[in-house]
Amino acid sequence: MKLLAKKIVKILTKKKLTIAFAESCTGGMVSSAITTINGSSKVFTFGLIVYSNKSKINILKIPKNIIKKYGAVSAQVCLSMVKNINKISKTNISLSVTGIAGPDGGTKKKPVGLIYIGIKKGDKIKINKYFFKNKGRAYIRKQTVNKSLKLILSILK
Repeated sequence: MKLLAKKIVKILTKKKLTIAFAESCTGGMVSSAITTINGSSKVFTFGLIVYSNKSKINILKIPKNIIKKYGAVSAQVCLSMVKNINKISKTNISLSVTGIAGPDGGTKKKPVGLIYIGIKKGDKIKINKYFFKNKGRAYIRKQTVNKSLKLILSILK
């Protein structure tokens, strides 16, 4: 992960781009991965941990009806998260993460390990849906961070 984060910071610095994150189930781990790298302060503006629905509504301004209709772990909420973190941060690239890391909280429709990662660069937005094996909370969160970093790297190339 450190290698991925190092590459990202290097490319962002070289291209003079900035990045911000809105994280739910990862609790700041994506932000942490980037800020571990020396020089990240030139490219990383901030990360918001919007863990509760209340914080998603009050801080990120996610419409209450979207959360009510689709649930916090949905493509629709992930899309609102990435759009709104981009609006607030005014960065070149924005990323949002929402999911069910477990060990509880899953349903048949939305099992533990269901993760949505949204990424926005310019006018392009992509919402990615993943199912990670339920090998425990730490595993799912780590896989989500890894996938997030890979998505950022792919959008930079």
